[in-house]
Amino acid sequence: MRAACLAAFQSEISARRADAFFVRIAKERTITEKRQIIAASRAEFDLARQANPGLSDTEIENLLIKERIAHMAPRGKWQDKWLIHPFPNMSEPERAACYLTDFGDYDADHLARLYNKASLHAIDCFFMQVRRRLSILERPIASSSSAGRTWYGYSAYNPAMIVKMLGIFRVFYNFCLSGQDGKTPAMRLGLAKGKVALEDIIYFSSN
Repeated sequence: MRAACLAAFQSEISARRADAFFVRIAKERTITEKRQIIAASRAEFDLARQANPGLSDTEIENLLIKERIAHMAPRGKWQDKWLIHPFPNMSEPERAACYLTDFGDYDADHLARLYNKASLHAIDCFFMQVRRRLSILERPIASSSSAGRTWYGYSAYNPAMIVKMLGIFRVFYNFCLSGQDGKTPAMRLGLAKGKVALEDIIYFSSN
């Protein structure tokens, strides 16, 4: 995954237009454990706020992240440095990020902001859209008598159909589906001037 990412975005990374992170979370945590983790992070934040009354909440967040960056230690074959994010949430408990494209050319504040943005939230949202809008990719349901086995009546018999439907959905997601800001992903990247109607794509003709 590391090699694929760095190879695919080599030019953008070299030009410093893109940064890459590994992100991991502890999804197996129970609701109670997640609440305890969040409560501990809030307590740490409150202590930092009391110690730095002149700083805004955003500045305090960056301060705590910078403190953790300073104490990161290299691990493993690639000497990766993982930062345990000080502000987890219910969907991403024990969030940790590893910066893959650190050239040492960013100041501490910018680096802290990058670590703060490292998240799986956008990917999870995309997967949720896929499962909700494509019936063949909806999560199967297991019963108590199925011994862990799952079967879903809408599953595709031919895997090639999934590839085709995902390709169609990607176009819909990027050019037709707008977010809370009223923009589609293509608009945010400058690839489209406005939201594209699905009919314009389906019935497009070059003639």
